[in-house]
Parts: sequence; C-alpha cells; structure tokens
Amino acid sequence: MDYDTALRAYPNKRIEEIGSADILIGIPCYNNEKTIVHVIQTVTHGLAKHYQDVKSVIFVADGGSTDDTREVAKEFEIKPWQEKMVSIYRGPAGKGTALRSVFEAADRLKVRVCGMVDSDLRSITPDWVKYLLEPILERGYQYVAPVYVRHKYDGTITNNIVYNLTRALYGKRIRQPIGGDFAISRDLADFYVEQDVWTTDVARFGIDIWMTTNAVTQGFKICQSNLGVKIHDVKDPGEHLGPMFRQVLSALFFLMERHEDAWKRIKGSEAVETFGFEGSLQPEPVNVNLGLMIDLFKTGYQQFSPLWKGIFRPSTFAKITDSAKMETGEFSLPVDAWIKILYELAATYQLWAVNRRKLLDMMTPLYFARVASFVRQSWKMSMEEAEALVEEQAVEFEEQKDYLIEVWDEKAAEKAKAG
Repeated sequence: MDYDTALRAYPNKRIEEIGSADILIGIPCYNNEKTIVHVIQTVTHGLAKHYQDVKSVIFVADGGSTDDTREVAKEFEIKPWQEKMVSIYRGPAGKGTALRSVFEAADRLKVRVCGMVDSDLRSITPDWVKYLLEPILERGYQYVAPVYVRHKYDGTITNNIVYNLTRALYGKRIRQPIGGDFAISRDLADFYVEQDVWTTDVARFGIDIWMTTNAVTQGFKICQSNLGVKIHDVKDPGEHLGPMFRQVLSALFFLMERHEDAWKRIKGSEAVETFGFEGSLQPEPVNVNLGLMIDLFKTGYQQFSPLWKGIFRPSTFAKITDSAKMETGEFSLPVDAWIKILYELAATYQLWAVNRRKLLDMMTPLYFARVASFVRQSWKMSMEEAEALVEEQAVEFEEQKDYLIEVWDEKAAEKAKAG
C-alpha cells in the first residue's frame, strides 16, 4: 500500500500548534514500557542542560505497542518549555516508518537539527544530546553517526559484516553504520522523505544502513560522535541474531544494486572526523554460547551443503567444508574465506529475483561459523586488541574488493544471458 504521509491527525495538529522549532528528537518505539521513561527523561535533561534557550520537541513515534509504552510516555512530564508528541505512525510496521514520521515532522517544523535515539537504551546520558546535535548545529555537518564503547561480542553483525562491507563499498570508515542513534540536518530529512523506499522492507528492517549509505553516496557532510558506553538489550548471537542477519544483508544487498555505479568506482577508504566523548569506560560483558553457534553451523552444513556447493565457487566451498570437519577446540572459518562467502553471496543475490529471503535464511549458519571463529580468535584479547582485529579484517575486505567486482560482473552476465 502506498501512502503519502506517516503522520496521523494528532501529530499533524500538534505540529500546527507548535509552529516551528530548532531541535526535534525522535524516539521510535515498540513495547518499550520498561525503558521509554528513562530515555525521555534523559533527553529532556540533556536538552535543558545544553539547549535551554532554543525551542525543542520530543516526538515518540510508536509502532502500535500492546503494552503501556504510549501511556507512560504521555504521562511523563518534561520541562515546561519543551514540547512533546506521542503518536502511532501510519504505514508498514517497522522502525523505518517510525523514522519517516520523525523526518516529516522535522521538515514541517523547519528544525535546524533532528536527532534520533533508540527506546531500549539504559546507558544514555544527557550529554548524548550534545554529542549528537553539536556537529550539525555548530560545525556544519549534515549526518552524525554514533560511535560506542561496546563489548567485543556486542555488535557481531556490525563487526563481521556491516562495518567491513560499508567501508569497502563506499570508502568511509563509519564504525557503527547501524548504530541506532543519529542526528541529521533538515535538508537531509527532506531528502529521506522524498525517497521511494517507504513501502519496501527498508521501512521495516533496514533503515539505519539505508540512512548511512544514502548520506555517503549523495555527498552529504558526514562525521561520527563518540557517545561512550552503549548498554541496551543485548542478544546472544547464537540465539537471537539469525533474523537480524537476514534483514541486514537484504538491506545491504538492495543498496548495492541501487548504488552499483558509486561503489564500483571507489578504492580504499578514508577516516571520518569524530567528536564527542573523550575518556575510557568499560561496557557490560556479553555472554556467547560458542558451542551452540558451532552446532548451528554444522547442522546447517548437513542441511544446506548441496545448495551451498551450487552457489559458491569450489575453492570457497572447500573452505566451508574444512570448517565443518573441525572440533570446537580448533574451530575456525578464516576471514579470507568469510570475505569470499559474503562477496559471492552479494553477487548471487542479484540473480535471485524470487526467494531471496530463502537464500539468506540458508546462509545464516555461515554467519554463526564466522562469529564462532571471531570469538575463538579474540577470546583472550582485551577490548583494544579485539578492536584492532576488527580493523585488520576491514582492511582485508578493502583489499579483496576486486574479487567482489569480478564475481558481481560474472553473475550480472549470467543474469543478462538468462534474461
């Protein structure tokens, strides 16, 4: 279903009453009654501490929560000189549609900056507001991505897929392309609203990587801001992250098709300027079930290896088979094999006009294998050593980019021949 706005009657009326504002903070949420008050309270304190003299609006964009998220959000009293809106958005369920409603409100209110923070944060501080907004308000940036201090096993999809691919494809070292907490200028909010993705899966699952990729490819001025520790509802990779793997890869591959001309021209990468928190903090530990991840991979190998054999090149499939024969104590899926798996999978994805979800579902065990391998390799490493390992992997992704272009063009030729 196509629709021309994600805003319902109530926020439209509130926007008319408010008229205009300098700052809008959007909080997309769904069934977050336990954390939403803490997030709103911290945002209102942050705005009072750093931006008391400018007009600010907090907009809670809800996905139709079945708990009391909206009720507790409405009842919580913010500073009297700030404005608040709490509303269910219109359109497909998902964070993307929630943010579309925020972008529309930013445009209508003619704000100078629009910030977004997740609704399940336990570590948000009032200073996050300044760290996110200041580069846009005072330094002329148009897109601020977050940098967090995270445990080495929090963010396995970012560390093993998203950071590496985004950096290799688009040439910017944005450490948390799907971090969840961002700030944008009003002209970028306008640009996002005008795009034709709001009825696609991007609006449901892939909004963060879509925002980052478009900010880069369209030439907006980008930076990062260090927010300190991120503590949120962390998930064990082996138990919870299979669906997220599929959702993130489908968004990444969708964007690769759209921006093929851009990423094929880019070689190497460059750092982006980073502001914000300065200091050292220790994140909460994250427990991972190494044995479970290896078991899920081996079960996947038994189930899908005939299909994998038909998709991957013989040398790549041979490395997968080698890993499937290893015991837990020696288990490894080397990073060079993982890079080839992802690059060959991206190339294959463009061939599959139907059943793309099934393609990614049957690749999930390979993700578990790579995370298990990373966990084993970094088990005795400090946070700093594990971060250096992530950086080494990212460089290898860049160095093998010619391989991506080779397999991509090969599959594109197959598609043209068949079609």
